[in-house]
Amino acid sequence: MKKLFIILVLLFGILSFSTVHSQIATREDVIFYTAEWTGERYPDGRPMVSDELLERIKNISIEEAWGVLRGSGYNNQFAGDWQMIHENEPFTGRALTAVYIPESPGLEKRMLKKGHEDGMIGASNSWPIDMLKEGDVYVADCFGKVIDGTLIGDNLGNAIYAKSHSGVVFDGGARDLEGLGKIDGFNAFVRGFDPSYLEGVMLTGINVPIRIGTAVVLPGDVVLAKREGVIFIPAHLAEKVAITAEFIMLRDKFGHQRLKEGRYTPGQIDGKWTDEIKQDFLKWLDENPDLLPMTREELDNFMKNRTW
Repeated sequence: MKKLFIILVLLFGILSFSTVHSQIATREDVIFYTAEWTGERYPDGRPMVSDELLERIKNISIEEAWGVLRGSGYNNQFAGDWQMIHENEPFTGRALTAVYIPESPGLEKRMLKKGHEDGMIGASNSWPIDMLKEGDVYVADCFGKVIDGTLIGDNLGNAIYAKSHSGVVFDGGARDLEGLGKIDGFNAFVRGFDPSYLEGVMLTGINVPIRIGTAVVLPGDVVLAKREGVIFIPAHLAEKVAITAEFIMLRDKFGHQRLKEGRYTPGQIDGKWTDEIKQDFLKWLDENPDLLPMTREELDNFMKNRTW
C-alpha cells in the first residue's frame, strides 16, 4: 500500500511538472477559464463566437458595450491610450492571448526547449502567430515595453493578416510602421512604435488570462478596437452586448425622428415611455424593417424583459 502511494505521488509530480512548464494552455484549461460560455468551441477550447455576431458588434460604440458590461458586473474590460496604424479602421475578432515577461536566460532556454519538444517551430514569439485562425485577434501583454519590446514588424504583420484577416492589440511595441501601414486591411493597437528588435523578453503563456493595461482578457473574448480604445467582451456576454446596444440605437433613432417631427417633447422621449409611445415605436419598427440589425424575433424576445 505504501509503495502504491509513493508511485501515485511520483506520477502526480511528473504530471504537475509537465503542466507547469507548458506555455500553451490545454483545451481543458481554456474551458475552465471561460466556463460561462455554453456554446460551441474551437479545438483549442476557445469560445466560437459567430462571424455574424462579430460584424454586429463592430457597429456598436465603446460606450454602449462598456455600459452593458458594467451593468453585468464586469468592470475591468477597457484599455485606452493607444497608438494605431489607422485611426478610423475599427476591427473585431476573437482573442488569442499571449503573455511575455522580462527575460530569465535559464528559464527561457528550458521553455524554448519544451516548446520545441511539444511541436512548436522557431522563435517563441512566432508561436502565437502560428496558432491564429480566421477572425482571431492576437492580443499580447508585453508589460508595456516599447524599446526592445517590438513584437512584430512588417514580416510578422503580413503573416498575421494572412492567417486572421484581422489586427493585433499589444501592451508593448511594434516596429516598421511604414511597412505595416502597407498591409491592406491590417491594423495594430500598440503602446508605441520603435525601430528596435525584440530583446530581453520571453514568452510564458498562450491562451491564458492576461492583463492589457487595466483590462482583463480571456482567450476567446470578443475584441472591439476603435479609435478611443479597446474593449474586451467576455464571449458569453457578446450577444447581450450586441442586442442591448442595437436596441438603444433603434430607440434613439426613433426618438430623434419623432423629436424632429415635433410629435413628442424631449421630456417624453428621455423619460419613461408611455404605452402610446411604446406602440408608436413598435409600429415604426414594422415600417422600417431594414433598420433592424437583428431578427425581429430576437428583438421581440429582448423587449419582453425591458422596462423601457
